[in-house]
Amino acid sequence: MAKSVNKVILLGNVGKDPEVKALPSGQPVANFSIATSDRYKDQQGNFQDRTEWHNITAYGKLAEIVRDYVKKGNKLYVEGRLTTRSWDDKETNKKVYRTEIVVNDISLLSGRGEESSTGGGYSSQRSGSGGSAGYDQRPADDYSASTQITDDDIPF
Repeated sequence: MAKSVNKVILLGNVGKDPEVKALPSGQPVANFSIATSDRYKDQQGNFQDRTEWHNITAYGKLAEIVRDYVKKGNKLYVEGRLTTRSWDDKETNKKVYRTEIVVNDISLLSGRGEESSTGGGYSSQRSGSGGSAGYDQRPADDYSASTQITDDDIPF
C-alpha cells in the first residue's frame, strides 16, 4: 500500500474563547476556530484579503492547555490532521458534516500582554509523547527584564 499523509499546519488568530467540555469518558475536549488570511490582487490590481475559518479540536492534555492559555485574539501555530465527522440533525433529520483539524501540537505565539493573552510563550510538545509545559517561568525581576536595550545594542 502506498504511503499517505494527513497533516495540517496553520498559523492564525483565535476567533473566540475556546469551548471546553468533557466527553462521557471524562476526557476533556476543546473546540475553537482559527482565522487565516490570504492576500491576492483582484482584476483591477487592488489587493484583497480573504479570511478562511478553520474548526480546531483538541483532546486530553492539549484541551486542558487550550482551556488555560488560549483566548480570543491569540496568535497560534497549530499542527494536526483533518477529520470529518457526520451526524443526523435532530430537527431536520438530515446528515450534517463537519470538517475539523484534530490538534497534535500547538504553540502560543502571542507575547504577554498582547491581545487577551495570559499564557505568554507556552509551547506544547506532541500529545502522544506525554506533553510538557515549556512556558516562561522566570521571575519578573530577572536580569533581562531590568536591563534597558537601545538601538545601539542591536548588531544589525
